[in-house]
Amino acid sequence: MSRSDKPIPVLTIDGPSGSGKGTVARVVAERLGWHLLDSGALYRAVGYAASMAGLDLSDTEAMTRCAETTKITFRDPKDGRETRVYVNSHDSTDDLRTETVGAVASAIAAIPSVRAALVDKQLSFRRAPGLVADGRDMGTVIFPDAGVKVFLTASAEERAKRRYKQLKDKGLAVTLASLLREIEARDARDAARPVAPLKPAADAVLIDSTGMPVDAVVEQVLSLIRPA
Repeated sequence: MSRSDKPIPVLTIDGPSGSGKGTVARVVAERLGWHLLDSGALYRAVGYAASMAGLDLSDTEAMTRCAETTKITFRDPKDGRETRVYVNSHDSTDDLRTETVGAVASAIAAIPSVRAALVDKQLSFRRAPGLVADGRDMGTVIFPDAGVKVFLTASAEERAKRRYKQLKDKGLAVTLASLLREIEARDARDAARPVAPLKPAADAVLIDSTGMPVDAVVEQVLSLIRPA
């Protein structure tokens, strides 16, 4: 097989909400010089677009059409800050990070036709020199042939504390108790859904980030990457 025939390498980082996978994936992608796919942002973008359009989230056909037609664009500011997400040409990055949109995203992610509508969008991120894909089913469904798979987790209490600090830093009024309840409910919902439930791939490396600084997790993930 010639060098040009080699598949484009993919590193998947799956895990529950608040495990730190988004931050870790972004830093790892920067360190490797690879592309980044925040698959959760795609579902949040569709949920946000549906909410803005006043759609009934229980209307499967309407939600599927929304997933098919919503224009989602990622723009890297190139200054070390977070990637901006544009939904139908509107910078919706901050709106997508709210707990309300997160709950909507989790709900529509359980709709098989919505997931199917977003598969091609996710696969299109696989471009040279490589891709770091973060989500909940990257290693099990979207990129089952990924060379390295990570399942990143942390205790529910730790994840609630991280989310609390993140939202408080943005000036949002939240309580730790309510965030913990939401995280536990979302964990149960994501794990129980019949399509692409949240679970580690059989060949994934499990990393528990409870009590670990981001840099330590990044180094542990990078240590799994071996040159071909």
